Amino acid sequence: MGEDVSIVTSGLAFPEGPVVLPDGDVVVVEVRGGRVTRVHTDGSTSLVADVGGGPNGAAVGPDGALYVVNNGGFSWSEIAGMILPIDETGSNRPPDFTGGWVDRIDLGTGAVTRLLDDIDGEPFLGPNDIVFDAHGGFWFTDFGKTGARTQDRGAVYYARADGSGLRRAAQGLLGPNGIGLSPDGSTVYVAETYTGRLHAWDVTAPGEVGAHRIVVSTSDHFDSLAVEEDGTVVVAAIQHGLCVVRPDGEVEHVATPDAMTTNVAFGGHRHRTAWVTLSASGRLAKLEWPRSGLVLQH
Repeated sequence: MGEDVSIVTSGLAFPEGPVVLPDGDVVVVEVRGGRVTRVHTDGSTSLVADVGGGPNGAAVGPDGALYVVNNGGFSWSEIAGMILPIDETGSNRPPDFTGGWVDRIDLGTGAVTRLLDDIDGEPFLGPNDIVFDAHGGFWFTDFGKTGARTQDRGAVYYARADGSGLRRAAQGLLGPNGIGLSPDGSTVYVAETYTGRLHAWDVTAPGEVGAHRIVVSTSDHFDSLAVEEDGTVVVAAIQHGLCVVRPDGEVEHVATPDAMTTNVAFGGHRHRTAWVTLSASGRLAKLEWPRSGLVLQH
């Protein structure tokens, strides 16, 4: 499949969080650009909203609005000809960092409303990815920040679409990144970047988890993820393209032409087109997928 990757558009400022819209357009966040962008079917782009900080993940909510989790901004530097979210000391925390947040964006007008930026007065450290459930609430990860000699422990949160009912579902994670739900909503998956592990928790109620297990542990650096209709989990594995974790535990990799493959979303006919963000080179790509992706909750 890797050889069949086609580039849809380029020139994006570290794209992430692809969301496939009903008309075939794809919305992406531009982490370095601090904006949300619509990629049209012909590859042209238009601005949805300037949000500042570092918009990192997005999902359409039950009201049709776009919900964007924002990491609050990164430090950036050029490494081997690529613009990457890290400085020369190994830190991704910018000097002016004050915290991350969650925005609601009206896709028709571009109006931005700040929904959440703390829990019990404690600022978020780096909201990263988001997924809605069948109850109209959303799960999201807080990746944290890395300093020259420090590393935050991240967490998983849940809230209703209006921002109420915020709760911390899990914590103490080393770079919780991509998040998704099983087809029946009974399991929440989280990809942990620094360990290359895919975590799974039983969902016992909206925003509440029970038993925990590690689905797979790899040598990859995991980023965001998507779930297929049959329960297969597809994780963007940064330097190794896409890591496909089948329900029987089998793991395979699909190569992509970028050192930082960061996210994947399904759309198109029977949801068998995989849209992939190639962040280091600033491109959005697509490839035909052998199975159907899961239709996400709105």
